[in-house]
Amino acid sequence: MDYLQTIEQIKKGKISPVYYIYGTEIYMIEEIKQSLYHNSMSEADRDTNVSIFDLEEVPIQEVVNDANTYPFFGEKKLIVAGNASFLKAKPPATDLDHQPDVLTDYLINPAPYSILVIIAPFEKLDERKKVVKQLKKHATTIACEPLKEWNMNEALERIADNHHVKVEPDVVTYMINEIGTDLMILQSELEKMALYIGEGNTIRMEEAELLLSHHESNSALKLVDAIIANDLVKAINIMKDLEKLGEEPIKLIALLASQFRTLLHIKTLHQKGYNQKQMASQLKIHPYVAKLSVTRQAKFTKDELTKAIELLAEADANMKTGKVEKTLGIELLLYQLIMLRKKNITA
Repeated sequence: MDYLQTIEQIKKGKISPVYYIYGTEIYMIEEIKQSLYHNSMSEADRDTNVSIFDLEEVPIQEVVNDANTYPFFGEKKLIVAGNASFLKAKPPATDLDHQPDVLTDYLINPAPYSILVIIAPFEKLDERKKVVKQLKKHATTIACEPLKEWNMNEALERIADNHHVKVEPDVVTYMINEIGTDLMILQSELEKMALYIGEGNTIRMEEAELLLSHHESNSALKLVDAIIANDLVKAINIMKDLEKLGEEPIKLIALLASQFRTLLHIKTLHQKGYNQKQMASQLKIHPYVAKLSVTRQAKFTKDELTKAIELLAEADANMKTGKVEKTLGIELLLYQLIMLRKKNITA
């Protein structure tokens, strides 16, 4: 079950006795936890019937023991056990003696008065372990992984709805392009805009452009786009705006270098016939990022990207050794990158 379906089921009162939540999308995990907290029991019961455990500090058998214990007051209790690293192929070294068989036994006959939530906020788990197989078999399993491109609009509209506002479709596209696909960051930005416009209103491009926060990785992308457009004036203006925000030139060079390396990897994979999904998997980036990178890499030749990375490395070394003043060094770098583009276009 995906996380959106899970939220809908919980809100309708269809609560499972055991939830197994895994993946690295923290926003989704937090939303499921909050939904269970607010919908599984009365407000009066929350103070006495909610238990929170860290499975890197407490063994799983203690958690199961709590789940088997009757609620102190009320009819239901919620037990949330996070950081289930014992489910990984290589768990971190610890003195804890986890007994996963205790959990697998519980899964077969869970206590009717408890809601047990096992959370493994990790990218990879050991699917061969008996306990992982049993969790997937008996628990309501939710994969909290980065959304596919076609799910992003639905997710952002849902976040906006939670704040009692609407959001224009072009604003959703703008936000993803500007700040990426991290739902925690997107949620924070939408919350800010919702407070600004007030409940019942619609977030438009005007508010989005006014309120969207500066993000470093987006600044690097804006510079790449200015280089693609051969617009030195725009590139330098972006740089000056970043200086006003206290951005370090050396840090921005590192971000630029990362963008160009990604474009070079994408171009190489594209030439080998990889599709966007395969590229995203190979490079461990979001499919939407892969899509944007495919578009950008087409504007460069492989030689241009390789040379650009060399120029970035040279500029970084010159700044760090004091051979060139930082502001002058990055302006010179932008000039060199754009001249590299112009030279190849006119060649």
